[in-house]
Amino acid sequence: MDLILWRHAEAHEAKDGCTDMDRDLTSRGQKQAARMAAWLDRHLPDSSRILASPSSRTEQTVLALGRKYKLRSELGTDGSAAQVLELVQWPQSKASVLVVGHQPVLGQIVAQLIGLKESECSIKKGAVWWLRTRLRNDQPETVIVTVQNPDSI
Repeated sequence: MDLILWRHAEAHEAKDGCTDMDRDLTSRGQKQAARMAAWLDRHLPDSSRILASPSSRTEQTVLALGRKYKLRSELGTDGSAAQVLELVQWPQSKASVLVVGHQPVLGQIVAQLIGLKESECSIKKGAVWWLRTRLRNDQPETVIVTVQNPDSI
């Protein structure tokens, strides 16, 4: 299974009367989303499932990709790593899954899957971590396929 984690791009700070879920991307964030979406479009299998948090900034990030996606409440700002891994059916699923979400949950997922402490992994805004599960000597292991930063592609 391939699990691709995409943190939303840079967003405005919350303003009076706005909730955290209503925060929009900045103009820099829109550029980050477009650059990463172009990279993903070249590499992401056509059959990939795409799931996104229902927050405004994650939906704006995934819209840059121009593919069908589903909003899932489990990916919201109050979700957990366990909820996300259950949602994507890690590691049993045969499909590639792209998850567009938030820190700290995405970093906690990476940390859990590669054997770090929860607090030891943070994902930069707009970045993608591509993980794969495989069997080696009949033991499951997680492989980091690539890490992409929107400011360096």
